[in-house]
Amino acid sequence: MKTLQRPDHRSLLLLASIIISFLASSSAPTPLYATYADQWHFSPITTTIVFGTYAIAVLSALLVLGRASDHLGRKTVLLGALALQTVAMVAFSEANDIGALFAGRILQGVATGSALGTLGAAMLDIDRERGTRANAVAPGLGTGIGALLSGLIVQYLPAPTRLVYVVFIGVFAVQALGVALLPRTTARRHGLRAALVPELVVPRHLRRTLLAVAPVLFAVWSLGGFYGSLAPALAQQLSGTGSVVIGGLGLFVLTVVSSVTTVAFARTPARTVMFLGTALLVLGSLGTLVAVEASSVTGFFASTFVSGIGFGAGFQGGMRTVVPLVAEHERAGVLSSIYVICYLGMGLPAIVAGILVVHGGGLPSATRDYSLFEVAFAVATLITLLRTRDTRHPTDVTCPAHQDVRCALCTETPSALRT
Repeated sequence: MKTLQRPDHRSLLLLASIIISFLASSSAPTPLYATYADQWHFSPITTTIVFGTYAIAVLSALLVLGRASDHLGRKTVLLGALALQTVAMVAFSEANDIGALFAGRILQGVATGSALGTLGAAMLDIDRERGTRANAVAPGLGTGIGALLSGLIVQYLPAPTRLVYVVFIGVFAVQALGVALLPRTTARRHGLRAALVPELVVPRHLRRTLLAVAPVLFAVWSLGGFYGSLAPALAQQLSGTGSVVIGGLGLFVLTVVSSVTTVAFARTPARTVMFLGTALLVLGSLGTLVAVEASSVTGFFASTFVSGIGFGAGFQGGMRTVVPLVAEHERAGVLSSIYVICYLGMGLPAIVAGILVVHGGGLPSATRDYSLFEVAFAVATLITLLRTRDTRHPTDVTCPAHQDVRCALCTETPSALRT
């Protein structure tokens, strides 16, 4: 059998950059939705359905292809996902009707869903602690960069509905070359056909832990769904301008602040971070309510900043509670299950919000309803966390051999934590 090589940390940076570029490309259409709506005459319901279609495509790919890399190899799956993303960018750049927009979102969702679990598992193969942190930081960073980059290109450069996608095609080509040069980190295993049967793979010893953090993950990503679908139009309305940069700035602030928060609280116990994140979601959502009532764009961005801290803290707290307990052969499946929860939170409430915009009193009214939903769900999540027994993991316990809370010499989960 061919000996597997261990990649260096440059490989970790490459893999994290792919998550960033995939999530950036997924948010690139966000500032363009208003442009598409003007050209093709569709309503906010269509906007949120397009957004929800992407989330459903991601979910489907996570369920069907989430474990494929354990059998085909990480490189094979990643190269396929990069190729499919490139096809999606071509579809967007040539889109001339709503059908092409749906097609591009479906292709993009399948590519992203097939790659997320693989990328997360591959980063953990390289370095468990840094890989866990990268899994929490990269999605938000990518989403924010994509929204702002797209807004700037649309606002100030020629060919606004094409150029941003051409840029991503070039990025994907460079990343594909980097992936092709990566060493193999896992051996291929038999059983691919069984792995393609849709299934949420959560080992028995992780089920209670994942159920405890699921409401947190759902809540923070539902906020991301709002900022990715309706918040651009809200920011433009509150500011009294049609600027697409203003439209994309809300998502940028939310996600980049969340990524900075992830780094800032990297050494804070995961349970504490989840409590903080959920509480700040309540404050941020209440702030959005006040901003809409006062028609204040400044208040909107201030509450977005607070919500961004809540997003980052809640997401990384959930990830750090579950991921360190995952064995190597379980990584792709468990990470795919985590992202299923996240994308359910992102897609379903956003579609409901689009319906409320048209049939429930307009954008401000829908924003109020969405904010109230966030507050109610976050409060229920806080109550759930208070009633859930603290689940400790390797980064929070003292190593019995070396008496160090974060023992760099130990890579195996302590036996006491495997029950």
